[in-house]
Amino acid sequence: MKVLGISALYHDSAASILIDGEIIAAAQEERFTRVKQDASFPLNAIQFCLAEAEIQLNELDAVVFYDKPLLKFERLLETYFYYAPKGILSFVKSMPVWINEKMFFKKLLKESFKKLGELDWNKTKLLFPEHHLSHAASAFFPSRFDEAAILTIDGVGEWATVSISKGSGNNIKVLKEINFPNSLGLLYSSFTYFLGFKVNSGEYKLMGMAPYGDLNSKEVDNFMSIIKKELITLFPDGSFRLNQRYFNYATGLRMVKDKKWQRLFGIKKRQAESEISQQHCNLAIAIQKVTEEVVLLLAKEAKRLTGLDSICLAGGVALNCVSNGFLQRSGVFSEMYIQPASGDAGGALGAALVGHYIYFNKERSVAEVKYDRMKGSFLGPSFSNKEVKDELIKREAVFTEYEDVESLVRETAKLIDKGKVIGWFQGKMEFGPRALGNRSIIGDPRNMQMQRKINLKIKYREGFRPFAPSVLEEDVSICFDYKGKSPYMLEVHYLKPEHKVASNLISGHTTLKERLDSKKCTFPAITHVDDSARIQTVSKEKSQRYWKLINAFKSLTGCPMVVNTSFNVRGEPIVSKPFDAYRCFMETEMDVLVIGDFLMHKDDQPEWKSLNSKKFKLD
Repeated sequence: MKVLGISALYHDSAASILIDGEIIAAAQEERFTRVKQDASFPLNAIQFCLAEAEIQLNELDAVVFYDKPLLKFERLLETYFYYAPKGILSFVKSMPVWINEKMFFKKLLKESFKKLGELDWNKTKLLFPEHHLSHAASAFFPSRFDEAAILTIDGVGEWATVSISKGSGNNIKVLKEINFPNSLGLLYSSFTYFLGFKVNSGEYKLMGMAPYGDLNSKEVDNFMSIIKKELITLFPDGSFRLNQRYFNYATGLRMVKDKKWQRLFGIKKRQAESEISQQHCNLAIAIQKVTEEVVLLLAKEAKRLTGLDSICLAGGVALNCVSNGFLQRSGVFSEMYIQPASGDAGGALGAALVGHYIYFNKERSVAEVKYDRMKGSFLGPSFSNKEVKDELIKREAVFTEYEDVESLVRETAKLIDKGKVIGWFQGKMEFGPRALGNRSIIGDPRNMQMQRKINLKIKYREGFRPFAPSVLEEDVSICFDYKGKSPYMLEVHYLKPEHKVASNLISGHTTLKERLDSKKCTFPAITHVDDSARIQTVSKEKSQRYWKLINAFKSLTGCPMVVNTSFNVRGEPIVSKPFDAYRCFMETEMDVLVIGDFLMHKDDQPEWKSLNSKKFKLD
């Protein structure tokens, strides 16, 4: 059984392919087109998936799209009619796109497939599961649970914004939903917008800014009180209602009604790139804490409805790793699994899984599944040493080729210890928003200057944004107050007390930069101001070469982790090909590049025309 899943036309288009239920390949379209969050039909991603599966287009048993476009169109029309005459500008702007493309999506999809080859639609099934079912399937079916509660939370699918389901064997049953316009995802995105970040990508920044808020201040208490009194009515079962008098996303061209929010919070809407004040940080921590409260109540309701001890999470809000860590520590569920590509890209994988298990009713067994079926999320393109070498020669790069991995990782570990920033490009590209050690920029977590250096001189982004530690799976409890596995960098946990050299208490009388510079602990480059870290545990089994590198660094220094951030610059997707990596290396202040068995130093390279960092788009 060969099933292709796709997501497209909104943001984060992607494709994924299964053969007899095995996940063979998955990739986002942006990695091929180099357009961040590319929403276009994923022609390149589909071509890659077919090539990786070694099948022809006409061999597919089913093509599964991750939602129901007509049901989404129904929601759009009903919303506009309900709020009429408000939203006329948004209506006029969106209708041509829907009428010309999305209303006739079957036709558009079939026309797009003609660019790839011949496909007999009488033989190949074309399926459209609901959006939240695709999310739920993406988390439950790859998990090792035979039964589990499933909680999916995002901005909006067709109508649902939250769904609680029960997964059992090869079936998923929806038990409860919260519908648009009441949306926890859109509430969080509204604060993302108001605090000067870009919706659908800046939520990470909001989450990263929140720990600079002062939880001991009356202002945070006041902000939380305002949010729960004026913006969201929260009920004991986790259901909620948003006060639409303050929002504009249902029919407008903006997320919120700016003037009303400014009067409500006593803060002007922050402009992009402007200075971040303590008030901004306090508002960020307020919405983060409210979000955690809602997620916890929803999880408790999922527990009540299913009676199960395991939970699977998906949807955009499942990428809020602070909330995930909070839920894990709450102990509501004994086991938790989060889909690493929880956003819309992961919907392509979920759609394919719906086709295989639910539509075709194929059996599912978890008997031999140790952690999950995601293969470490290493599901994208890889390149042979010959392909890499040919590309480097083409660019006239100066490099050293290593004959054995041990020599390569020992040399790289020495360079990390010397304070060098390394571009690390190995094996198959990751599926999802996180670099997990195959397309990563790495450094020394003990180095006080490392966070600022990578942020400002390599990533060209805000200096306050934290980095994650990649820590040897077997050593995670030595450094952190956590004993589990977190292979996908989706949970935030805290340093052990012995690694907190000095208090990181936040003072509202110091600037964000001063607090960042004065942060003190054993691992300042990966620790936030609240002593937390977004942990990635690295398994020798799933990520052998990356594990060997970290282990070599541990042997040299005693430190069982490295800094890990995605191999890209601001406004661009994670690198996919060797050329992408070399270009990024040459156009930033990265010190060393390691691709496959090849290591090269920046100072040895031929002249390269660099881009001005101001040209990088906001992300």
